[in-house]
Amino acid sequence: MAETFQFELVSPERLLVSEPVEQVVVPGEEGDIGILAGHAPLVTLLRPGIIEVFRTEGGSPERIVVDGGFAEVGARTLTVLAERAQPLGEVDRAALEAEFRAAEQSARDARDDDARARAEARVTGLSGLLDSLR
Repeated sequence: MAETFQFELVSPERLLVSEPVEQVVVPGEEGDIGILAGHAPLVTLLRPGIIEVFRTEGGSPERIVVDGGFAEVGARTLTVLAERAQPLGEVDRAALEAEFRAAEQSARDARDDDARARAEARVTGLSGLLDSLR
């Protein structure tokens, strides 16, 4: 049996996970990051994507969709504070696609460079999230 660490995943709506796990893969801003017990301390921003939670060695991961936030790795903990999070099975793909189209429209309608950059970043994030759901 692999060593475990405490994992907590919190969104503004609820605490989704709070338990010992063997491994978690988070969608870091620079790429996916695999966390095991004993990982070096780290704080990273999250991009929209999927967190994979491995509770037992060789078991199938639970997949949870996150839409931004950040992750903090401590000596024996991983805490994820997500802007939005929900189990993969609860995701409304049609709503995400509508949000993507609205973000594209916001980028086209932006009145200044800052607004355009924020809207384009949202388009990119939602595009990546939709791709990961395919």
